[in-house]
Amino acid sequence: MHAPSNKRTAAENGDGGIDAVLMRSLGNGEDLGPIVRYAFECGKPEALLHQLRNVVRKKEVEIEELCKLHYDEFILAVDELRGVLVDAYDLKSSLSSENLRLQEVASALLLKLDELLELYLIKKNVTEAIQMLKVCVQVSKLCLACNMHVANNRFYPALKILDLIEKDYLQNTPLKALRKVIDKQIPAIKLHIEKKVCSEFNDWLLHIRSIAKEIGQLAIGQAASARQGEEEKRSHQREAEEKSRSGVNPVYALDSEHIDEDSVVEFDLAPLYRSHHIHTCLGIQEKFCEYYYNNRLMQLNLDLQISSAQPFLESHQPFFAQIAGFFIVEAQVLRTSRGLLSESQVESLWDSAMSKMKSVLEDQFSHTNTANHLLLIKDFVTLFGATLSRHGYRVTPLLEVLDNSRDKYHELLLSECRKQIGDILASDTFEQMVIKKEYEYNMNVVSFHLQSSDTVPAFPFIAPFSSSVPDACRVVRSFIEDSVSYLSYGGHINFYDVLKKYLDKLMIDVLNEALLSMIHTGNLGVSQAMQIAANIAVLERTCDLFLWQAAQLCSVPLQLVERPHAGLTAKAVFKASQNAAYNALLNVVDSKLDEYLALMNSINWTADEAPEHANDYIHEIVIYLDLLISTAQQILPLDALYKVGVGALHHISDSIVATFLSESLKRFNLNAIIGIDNDLKMLEAFADERFQSTGLSDLKTDCIFKDCLVESRQLVNLLLSNQPDDFMDPVIREKDYGALDYKKVATICEKLKDSPDRLFGSLSNRNAKQNSRKKSMDTLKRRLKDFI
Repeated sequence: MHAPSNKRTAAENGDGGIDAVLMRSLGNGEDLGPIVRYAFECGKPEALLHQLRNVVRKKEVEIEELCKLHYDEFILAVDELRGVLVDAYDLKSSLSSENLRLQEVASALLLKLDELLELYLIKKNVTEAIQMLKVCVQVSKLCLACNMHVANNRFYPALKILDLIEKDYLQNTPLKALRKVIDKQIPAIKLHIEKKVCSEFNDWLLHIRSIAKEIGQLAIGQAASARQGEEEKRSHQREAEEKSRSGVNPVYALDSEHIDEDSVVEFDLAPLYRSHHIHTCLGIQEKFCEYYYNNRLMQLNLDLQISSAQPFLESHQPFFAQIAGFFIVEAQVLRTSRGLLSESQVESLWDSAMSKMKSVLEDQFSHTNTANHLLLIKDFVTLFGATLSRHGYRVTPLLEVLDNSRDKYHELLLSECRKQIGDILASDTFEQMVIKKEYEYNMNVVSFHLQSSDTVPAFPFIAPFSSSVPDACRVVRSFIEDSVSYLSYGGHINFYDVLKKYLDKLMIDVLNEALLSMIHTGNLGVSQAMQIAANIAVLERTCDLFLWQAAQLCSVPLQLVERPHAGLTAKAVFKASQNAAYNALLNVVDSKLDEYLALMNSINWTADEAPEHANDYIHEIVIYLDLLISTAQQILPLDALYKVGVGALHHISDSIVATFLSESLKRFNLNAIIGIDNDLKMLEAFADERFQSTGLSDLKTDCIFKDCLVESRQLVNLLLSNQPDDFMDPVIREKDYGALDYKKVATICEKLKDSPDRLFGSLSNRNAKQNSRKKSMDTLKRRLKDFI
């Protein structure tokens, strides 16, 4: 036993350093792969193999020592194992027999188990199939419901179903074929819905354009009703003011009719909202908004086109009504739709339309030559502006176009009034108007405040004016109303001053000029000239009435009208025209008097005997003057009558003096002067009588009719005077001959000569008094020659 121990010790001592690492690795159960790899890498596999062999020998020695050490126990263990082996064999035989019996018993159960497992598998497959079918049935029902909605044009629920299928069912559909079909059909259905909605939307676009004119007409009609209500209120207010001014307490009443200014023109926007909503659900809202804007822009451009085949007067109402309807729809869309239109887009549409409308109006106004046509267009355009301003649109540029055409309108209106007044004056006979009925009196007199009192006169009533006065007043009143109609509801709030300017222009440039033209160029008789003068006086009084009417229509307080220097300039112009009419009248009278005065040429200026009565011509003149003053008394006011009488008598006196100065009259004698004296006495008597009978004495004038004959009377008195040389006495001349001129007296006195026959034939009968008068006359002639 000691020999092997020594041998192992020697071997360990000899190889302990080599295989220490290898033994430690084996003892720790480590992997020898790295050691083997290292040995091969170092090129010493033999050393490793040698070491491994040493390890094997060491283990064998250890096993051998272990066996020697436990030999007895090993023998016993082997014996026990042999016994165990026998027992195991017996157990094996027993188990084999039991197994055979068990297999015989369990074989039937195994068949049942296989059947059970197969049934469980079938159940599982069926359950899965049922679940798959449920999903497919739900998807199919949704698809069927979607198809029904699409067929019934209920696109929104159809899109909701498609969205539900896409989100919750499409990815979970177990059948690939079904999923593929659905996945393919969803875009097709959406495209179909989009096309269908677009088709319905296009139909709506056509429909809304077709009813836009009706929408605009209805809205403009509402604006017209509102304006009419305002005008009625102003009319009631003016009536109340007029009654208040006249001392009658006005009666106020509540207005039972109320116009709802907030009433909205109704039209169906549901198709638009539906299309917008469907496109929003489809995720193409921006595309639809752009499509809507572009289509509406194209419709607007079509609406803004003017047909040249129809006059603008006939087409302007449909034109503006169509545009009004368009923008009323757009205003409603902007307010109610969410994101379909922006304010900038609507403003762009409105700016484009405004530019076109301004261009159209300016062009059409430039070609319009009738004031009424301009007024009709302007009234409708202002209603159009009022309608759209209520919907938030800015219409000031449109009103500026109307204001810019204001002068042209009034020029056309003045031209029409000029023609009307010309026709009125041309058809007037200038005779006092005879009114037979009360309604005629109210229509021609009271309506223009031409009555002298508030008492209704007895009929027939002879007015102090001719028919042209009320007719002209109607023209002026119509002018005021038309002017107010044009100026109202425009860009200017206070247009009274503008109206006053145009009213002055009508009264001065049209009415007054027509009257002056009639006065200066017409072949007027005396009564006609008188009537024209009387008409002008009446028209002068109407200036205040027309100004008051203008103020009422402009809603201007009457206190402003009644201020000093607030009246019409035409009033002063008419005053001047009255003087022109009186001068024309006097010219006519003078012409007629000249015809009678021409009969003085038939007077025998060298008569042998003094006439006992007045000459024939003076009878004609007195008859004419009587007719003249009687006519003037009926037509003219007293001051005008006075002017006519004074003018006629002055002319007669001047003409008598001019006759003595005439070169055709070479000489005259005392008998002719006596005849002229008789003429003057007759004329003076007539003048005194008519001055008193006509009531002219109430005027308190400085000069009476008789005074108008003073020059001819003083001349005749001088020629008949016994002391004519007293004329050279300043005191006497100032007292008795102040109206005579030296030169005229000198010329006339040179013509005063008695005939030679008479002078020589009556020489013996001439008394001292006659000689004295002759000597005095000769002295006067000589002194006048020296004085001149």
